[in-house]
Amino acid sequence: MELLQVQNNLVIPEEQIITKSSSPFIETNTQEVSLFHLQKDCIIPVFSKDMECTIAHYEFINAVDDCVHTIFSGQRILKPEIRTSHVIKGRIPEAIGKPVKELTEQDKTIYYERMMFKIDVPSISETLNGNNLSLTIGGVRAYNQENLYSKKNYEKFKVFVGFKNRVCTNLCVSSDGIVEELRASSIDELKAKVMELLGAYEMQNHLNSLKLLSEYSLTEKQFAKFLGKCRMYNYLPKPEKRDIPQLMLNDRQISTVAKGYYEDENFARNEDDSISLWSMFNLLTEATKSSYIDSFLSRSLNSHELIQKLSYSMQNDTTFWYLN
Repeated sequence: MELLQVQNNLVIPEEQIITKSSSPFIETNTQEVSLFHLQKDCIIPVFSKDMECTIAHYEFINAVDDCVHTIFSGQRILKPEIRTSHVIKGRIPEAIGKPVKELTEQDKTIYYERMMFKIDVPSISETLNGNNLSLTIGGVRAYNQENLYSKKNYEKFKVFVGFKNRVCTNLCVSSDGIVEELRASSIDELKAKVMELLGAYEMQNHLNSLKLLSEYSLTEKQFAKFLGKCRMYNYLPKPEKRDIPQLMLNDRQISTVAKGYYEDENFARNEDDSISLWSMFNLLTEATKSSYIDSFLSRSLNSHELIQKLSYSMQNDTTFWYLN
């Protein structure tokens, strides 16, 4: 399995290992929570027609964590970093009718509609285009994408494996490193499918595709045309969109990319006003951090695919709508 074949070439000195991210991997409307909090303080939603429990957030995290420790046994694996949003608050039956000011903590219930986590493996790392990338595995759970008013059936999860850019905590994910709708009805089935994803991930191919991005650049004029076409994309007639690579970023995120071209500490324009595709990719992934949890991974993957198609068009001198 390729994951294991490349590990020995990617071990870095212990003193270079960063144990905690300097900034969150996703920002908008999220808060960091502990695994203990999810397990001890949060209730578990049920399917209303049969009262069967959903797979709890902490159970999902533990399942993926077990898979990571199995696949990467002997590597340095950090504790899960967890972020949540859309808190759902309630009361226990005994607190119905109590004035708000009289409620105790024991009277309150809480769970989070959306949750995302990542588990870093900093001992599997490589320097790429001047940036240090480390392996990361994680997942997303969004109860708003479940029909909790029905009977228990397959539940939906998102799982990914890729690399985290330590300079900015941007996530680099490719199509073979993500399952956007993993369906499972039990924890054992969930684990089996996570193991399948980790086994199929072609780590070295992913790194090679990212490395290639530093070899191509856009001029200021080309970059301006790219951003302009990005703004036009959402207003195109549907028939015209069919033959154009999809863009999932919104106008605000495109503006963030434009601002980063001038101001980003790590990925701004070069002295001649050109910008490498590697820097463009990181500006796009930085912009996706303003997404909600349930759309973050899709937009991160879309950024990777868009830049890869741009790279292919430059490498093979083919037409690319965003530049032509």
